[in-house]
Amino acid sequence: MRRLPGLLATLGAVLLVVVGVLWLARSSDYLISPDRAKPLAQRVTVPNEKPSKDGGIYYVDVLVRRASLLERLLPFVRPDGSELVPKEALLAPGTSDADRVRQSRRQMTRSEQVAAAVALKQAGYKVKATPDGVTVDQVAGDVPATGKLRPTDVIVRANGTPVRTPGDLRRIVGALKPGDPVTLGLREGTKERPVTVRTIRSPSEPGRTVIGIAVSQAANIKLPVKVNIDLGDVGGPSAGLAFALDVLEELGRDVDHGHKVAATGELELDGSVAPIGGAEQKAIGARRAGVDVLLVPAGDNARDARRGADGLRIIPVDSFQQALRALATLPRKT
Repeated sequence: MRRLPGLLATLGAVLLVVVGVLWLARSSDYLISPDRAKPLAQRVTVPNEKPSKDGGIYYVDVLVRRASLLERLLPFVRPDGSELVPKEALLAPGTSDADRVRQSRRQMTRSEQVAAAVALKQAGYKVKATPDGVTVDQVAGDVPATGKLRPTDVIVRANGTPVRTPGDLRRIVGALKPGDPVTLGLREGTKERPVTVRTIRSPSEPGRTVIGIAVSQAANIKLPVKVNIDLGDVGGPSAGLAFALDVLEELGRDVDHGHKVAATGELELDGSVAPIGGAEQKAIGARRAGVDVLLVPAGDNARDARRGADGLRIIPVDSFQQALRALATLPRKT
């Protein structure tokens, strides 16, 4: 019996070492965790801006990192509100974390340009913004499109139908069955080069047919005034809706009606709002920031956001114009 305390101490020390190793060792999975929503007022600047004195537009982001082996094995040690997702949901096969970061930054740059164009047009400015296809940002390493498509290719047609926006391509490919071929028209100067690739089943979205590429809006955008948007190291396209709302607010439009308004959604040049990832975590981040409402893409995103809302009002929207109409119905907050 006198040996028992020593044995327990030894076992405790071994357990601590094992826990430490499992905490430091990285798994192949990722954790998506809520990040508190942040105001855009100091991040967006326009000429002669008229910032509001109350309320404000907020953007919401998520924190993404590799999960430790301990977090993978024991859900209760994960950050509150986080979700464990497989590597395939974030990284296309054959790509790295560095590739993901580069793609995310390219998407952010394009998102800023599109948001500024949509907002200025809504404000009555003459904006030259012509969607002219989708740019291939990334090609997965082991899909039929590998070797046939490459980053910077611009897709302007799919199965004979013009492709002007990412939404056009999603609709055309989504109507096919996995394994069906799709013929893409790639812009080369003033000509088109046809390329036929076989579609696949999405590894992260059951029931969805994809090509296995990441794309962004290709467009010729010329703004009549300079709009500067700077979120630092934040990447991705999902802040587009929030950007456009805040540009209007900075121009003197009473968008928020005195409310703290958070928004997430990829914005396209025609004003439509496309789905984003991490809707539940973004709702948690918005709630923690004390905002009054959260605008999210309608459909699955709205359903997911409600799981993390816990009393926060969720407003589903399909377009920028619908978002403005929904906010206009809010009673003035004083």
